[in-house]
Amino acid sequence: MSLIRNEQTKLTATYLNGVAIAVFAVGGLAPVFSSLYSGAGPSVFLLVVSVVCFLVSFALHYGARMALRRLEP
Repeated sequence: MSLIRNEQTKLTATYLNGVAIAVFAVGGLAPVFSSLYSGAGPSVFLLVVSVVCFLVSFALHYGARMALRRLEP
């Protein structure tokens, strides 16, 4: 039974890490690059949103790492 639980835990951690990467890429990086290449320049609101997305991404990644601590020997 522990092998099944370990695989489920790894799958959950992988999913959380994938969501973390998506949040970082779409919410953190894409708007900044879009504003830089449009010529308008980044606004304060955009920078705040990017920082929040980065923090959410970090929290999700940390959650994935915590899920992996539940692996059984």
